[in-house]
Amino acid sequence: MKRVLLVHFSQTGQLARVARRMVSPLSEASDIELVEEVLRPRTPYPFPWPLWKFLDAMPETVLLEPPELEPLSVRADEQFDLIILAYQVWYLAPSGPITAFLKSKTGKQLLRGRPVVTVIACRNMWLVAQEAVKGLIREAGGMLRDNVVLTDRGGALETLITTPRWLLTGKRNAFCGLSAAGVSEREIEGADRFGRALLAALRADREREEAPMLAGLGAARVDPRLIFSERAARRAFSVWSRLIRLGGAAGSMGRAPLLALFSVYLVAMIIAVVPPSLLLQRLARPLFAKRLQSLRTYYELPSGQ
Repeated sequence: MKRVLLVHFSQTGQLARVARRMVSPLSEASDIELVEEVLRPRTPYPFPWPLWKFLDAMPETVLLEPPELEPLSVRADEQFDLIILAYQVWYLAPSGPITAFLKSKTGKQLLRGRPVVTVIACRNMWLVAQEAVKGLIREAGGMLRDNVVLTDRGGALETLITTPRWLLTGKRNAFCGLSAAGVSEREIEGADRFGRALLAALRADREREEAPMLAGLGAARVDPRLIFSERAARRAFSVWSRLIRLGGAAGSMGRAPLLALFSVYLVAMIIAVVPPSLLLQRLARPLFAKRLQSLRTYYELPSGQ
């Protein structure tokens, strides 16, 4: 009997559906005990997001300052053969509850010496968030074996409209010629192929090997067009986070003017900077083809496409 721990927090519900679909072959297997841990922030995050709360969550998320969680249902001294960590990406960083789990005493004890599979469902930018999660897993003594990423297949400019609409209003349907927001139903339904591969690997004791279990399944596909954009945006968010923190703690009125400036910055970036930046990167791509290919290979590790 192998024991598997699934840890996740899903604000919209999409990630929970992805995670549960992925592990469905494990939950149906008689020789696997699947334990599900749904993280519960002590102060719940609203959905849909009120605009001000959405902006106010940015500094602590980017700076990896975790919120308080309700006590976990799983004990810190429990032993698992595999841990599956499913998370959302907020402001190009792991969501606050996942950061809280990874930094908690219980989370670190659960991860120590254990193979870990990360699962991401997001818009399209996840590279620097995964780098942060890699570091936290490593600090806890865990061993990252695989990474599975499901993204919104809409265009970069299209999803800059559809994703905020979903987060701020709860509406994700197609409208005005734009596709529905989020990961497609087809991709969610197909996520069980990763679960079947993990089941076969567990039965063969491959989780004990220092090698990916999901190679060749298209687990993580990097869009090289977004690599430089994501790195630049991450640096900008880091600067803004530290600046906004000068106005006080989350929820304080001292942050209001700075958050207002940040919202203007976001709109200006989306309207005036992102389109020409994408065009410039497209024109310059041949000059950086070798570098982009190297970065793409790195970010797709350990599972690869």
